[in-house]
Amino acid sequence: MVNQTIKLGDGLRQDCDSIAAVKAGTLRFSKPNKYWVESSHKRYVPCVGDTVLGIVVDSKMDNFLVDIKGPTLALLPVLAFEGGTRRNIPKFEAGTLLYARVIKTNAGMNTELSCTDERGKAAEFGRLKDGYMFESSTGSARMLLSSPTCPVLEALGKKLSFEIAVGLNGRVWVNADAPSTIILVSNAIKASESLSATQQRIMVEKLIQRIE
Repeated sequence: MVNQTIKLGDGLRQDCDSIAAVKAGTLRFSKPNKYWVESSHKRYVPCVGDTVLGIVVDSKMDNFLVDIKGPTLALLPVLAFEGGTRRNIPKFEAGTLLYARVIKTNAGMNTELSCTDERGKAAEFGRLKDGYMFESSTGSARMLLSSPTCPVLEALGKKLSFEIAVGLNGRVWVNADAPSTIILVSNAIKASESLSATQQRIMVEKLIQRIE
């Protein structure tokens, strides 16, 4: 790591010239330079840069209140959308599912979200329509977002056409043209966390054989 800048994620802390783990788990790395400690928990601790699946709880004049499974409700400013102005504020009912990005966290304050990327573009963020959302552990969510593509998603993608959004807060959304595909993909993901890479591929093959 000489002369290399690295980004520290959840579970790591810099102490002078050394880096220490502040919680138990598995050290993970994603290209080009991010390290974090992965623990499998139901409870989610927001970190800046995380992508999350949030459920709208209420709306105020300046913010939507969003449940992201964190210690408190998160705030999503009504203007935190591509081209957001007072004239085109989106209307979200309670229960609306959103894919968002954590942009600010402070102890004792509400986490702040945005439905744009770092360039202010909507990209993949915003409302998720139809499909099926289920909860997972935070460790499973990180596995699904890992690079290269995790075995279960790679195996499913070779045989099936579907959409997926994964939140690091332990929520997964799946959508496809056929309800049977949504069910198969969701069940495969739920069963994959405790399986090895080889076991994940075998499990997917068996599930697909049942519907062929």
